[in-house]
Amino acid sequence: MPPEDLRSGAQRIAPTFADNVVAWQQSHGRSELPWQNTQDPYRVWLSEVMLQQTQVSTVLGYFARFLDRFPTVQSLAAGTEDEVFGLWSGLGYYSRARNMHRCAQEVVSRFGGEFPRTAAELQTLPGIGRSTAAAVAAFCFGERVAILDGNVKRLLSRVLGFGGDLASAAQERALWNEATELLPPASAPRAIGRYTQGLMDLGATVCLPRKPSCIICPVAEMCVAREEGTPEKYPVKTRKLRRTAQSLWMLNARDPQGRVWLEKRPARGIWAGLYCLPVFESRSALLDELAPADRRTARDEAGFVHVLTHKDLHLHPISVLCRESRADTSEGGWFDDREWAALGMPAPVRKLLTSGG
Repeated sequence: MPPEDLRSGAQRIAPTFADNVVAWQQSHGRSELPWQNTQDPYRVWLSEVMLQQTQVSTVLGYFARFLDRFPTVQSLAAGTEDEVFGLWSGLGYYSRARNMHRCAQEVVSRFGGEFPRTAAELQTLPGIGRSTAAAVAAFCFGERVAILDGNVKRLLSRVLGFGGDLASAAQERALWNEATELLPPASAPRAIGRYTQGLMDLGATVCLPRKPSCIICPVAEMCVAREEGTPEKYPVKTRKLRRTAQSLWMLNARDPQGRVWLEKRPARGIWAGLYCLPVFESRSALLDELAPADRRTARDEAGFVHVLTHKDLHLHPISVLCRESRADTSEGGWFDDREWAALGMPAPVRKLLTSGG
């Protein structure tokens, strides 16, 4: 065994760390979630995609509705993008839904409808990163491979006292190496699923970003951050994206039958591929698009701010009663309340229409 000062933090606490996590998960971890207690890679993958940057409580309803409409990867692959977006509407980060649909199609076309069994192969599919691939491979196929999602990064960096700046690719690779060192030994292959779930559970319920519950943590005694008394300083990530702001004017046009005019957004850019109220860079640009008779019905509604990950959108709806209903085009059309409710739409547009704006 190497001298103490030459061993990594992971080497110093392995395999005790894995043993503690496995034992804790068995007695205190989560076991009632609908994507647990299964080795179905479709369900595990679906939950992993939905849970990215989204809370469990929000995902539960969406997960059930997706399985009801798309019970298998084959049925998801055969569905339309509009159907997928419609079911996804409200979860945000729509690139996840787009990649999920493409991934299902590639599982069918490249792998005959069977998910590949290794993390390396899973990573070749659209929208599956290293951590998601590892989760599916560990839970469903027992592969001894590390996960490192946001919660697990926080947990491991605190336990190890890992002070490397995770904005650096080299430092993130170093933490991946440490995470791999901490895996249960190869002599205990059945432990990997419970260990992986235990890391997720600890990161989500105990080792919280603020005020972590160290008193009930099963690895507290080996946690460097707890000993230092500064767990909130981990993980270290200095590079932050600059927030921007943008003002947009939205045309809320209704025809004599009360239908709303919606247009499908371009394949790239904000709200890509979603149905949306027509969007303009200025109020005057919006009004210029209207016929004179319709322009006289224009009424400014209350503006509001919609917060994206790195941008604040200042939205200004203007309602208009169109005297004569214009014909549908390839870019847009009229939709009644039942029809637009089933479409994939940006959350602020759905909120505006639902509120009767």
